[in-house]
Amino acid sequence: MGATSARARQGLPSPSYTITLRVEVPASQRATSTLVHAVAEAGGAVMGVDIVHSSTTSLTVDVTCDTVDAEHGEQVREAIDSLDGVRVLKMSDSTFLMHLGGKLEVNPKVPLKTRRDLSRAYTPGVARVCLAIADKPEDARRLTIKRNTVAVVTDGTAVLGLGDIGPAAALPVMEGKAALFKQFAGVDAWPVCLDTKDTEEIISIVKALAPGYGGVNLEDISAPRCFEIEARLREELDIPVFHDDQHGTAIVVLAALVNALKVVGKSVEDVRIVISGVGAAGSAIIRLLRAQGARQIIGFDRKGALHEGVRNGDATRDWIIDHTNPEGFTGSLQEGLRGADVFIGVSAGNILTGGDVATMNDGAIVFALANPTPEVDPIAAGESAAVVATGRSDYPNQINNVLAFPGLFRGLLDVGATQISDELLRVAAVAIAEVVSEDELNPAFVIPGVFDTRVAEAVAEAVRSESQREEGSGGGAGTSGAGLYPLDSDSAAGAAVGSAG
Repeated sequence: MGATSARARQGLPSPSYTITLRVEVPASQRATSTLVHAVAEAGGAVMGVDIVHSSTTSLTVDVTCDTVDAEHGEQVREAIDSLDGVRVLKMSDSTFLMHLGGKLEVNPKVPLKTRRDLSRAYTPGVARVCLAIADKPEDARRLTIKRNTVAVVTDGTAVLGLGDIGPAAALPVMEGKAALFKQFAGVDAWPVCLDTKDTEEIISIVKALAPGYGGVNLEDISAPRCFEIEARLREELDIPVFHDDQHGTAIVVLAALVNALKVVGKSVEDVRIVISGVGAAGSAIIRLLRAQGARQIIGFDRKGALHEGVRNGDATRDWIIDHTNPEGFTGSLQEGLRGADVFIGVSAGNILTGGDVATMNDGAIVFALANPTPEVDPIAAGESAAVVATGRSDYPNQINNVLAFPGLFRGLLDVGATQISDELLRVAAVAIAEVVSEDELNPAFVIPGVFDTRVAEAVAEAVRSESQREEGSGGGAGTSGAGLYPLDSDSAAGAAVGSAG
């Protein structure tokens, strides 16, 4: 018991490591309670006990429990197997079971039950629609899946917490991303995993694929290549391109900060903000904070503060140096934290202590977003900080990009947008923040929950309004509401419907 209990104390059981053990036990009144006790002693959290077979001498029982990690699951198995007369027949992992055959499928939206259906959906009727698009290419947004489809593009070089694992290993993450698009905003997204790390080749492939999509979501592409890929695609495509690792994170961080500042009674213009991590996420956060009015920002990498004396020719770092640290601070992260009002970490776990946080100003705000291990232990940070947020689901105030990207693309697709501006990102962040009412706001609730159905529509509406303001009225695909796309009267389809009436 000692070893397994010590192991369990290192973390909390999680749904990410749910296992089901099929166990054969002697038939008795205490059979199931003995199993539950053994799992608890080993540090597991029992979620369910089901008897699947019974005889006069034995029971076959499925025990489902959450564990800390894969190793802990094996320890739970061993603990049960060691009981007298008990035998583990099989152990299954719920996460792997969920992924069998993938998490996505394609379903037709139209009936295909008769020859008449087939003649319209496919040959020969489809030829008329093809010719209409050939004559007027912009009608592809109205008459094909383009109007509601996003490509989730990766090369698998910077998968969260895993690093460069390649395109095939990254596919489960991209499938999950696509599932979230559909679940939260009705957007049809599809993984595009590219077996190349060459910047020019990635740009060329995405450009070649673009006719079938209404937007591109870049995902888990390592820096600094991700910056050029995004910039070039934004310049060369007529559909919106969004790098979620940068801008999705920045949107949700700003949303949480807007509300956290309300809690502590400070303004973004006056606070001193320390940011640990100046890669893709950190640089985007800095840009968006500046757009919101922040004036005192200092960025830190592994070696310390970014300042005039550490230029190295990297365009992103040079931009940060040009637009932050106006006083030319040159010290370490720990030194920079003294007297700061806000800490935002998008770097590495366990680089700060609760004592470091205690050197910040009263009413400090700490966003420790490294995953799975935050930059500072949230409980230790909370001893002195007024508001603490992490990227984890087992602490209050989870900074999760799912609050941003589904609604953002919903709005972009609805109006047929072609570009994404910093101001559009900023208004999306403010929309998320405003979902939390004054009556709901408190130090443990500065950001909506990921399953709050109000969020995606609030973001979509803000994005629709800002996009139409920037690109002019009309926009193309529709006006409001997920999945509602009125046809323009001058479109080929509109004309056809009119003449048929």
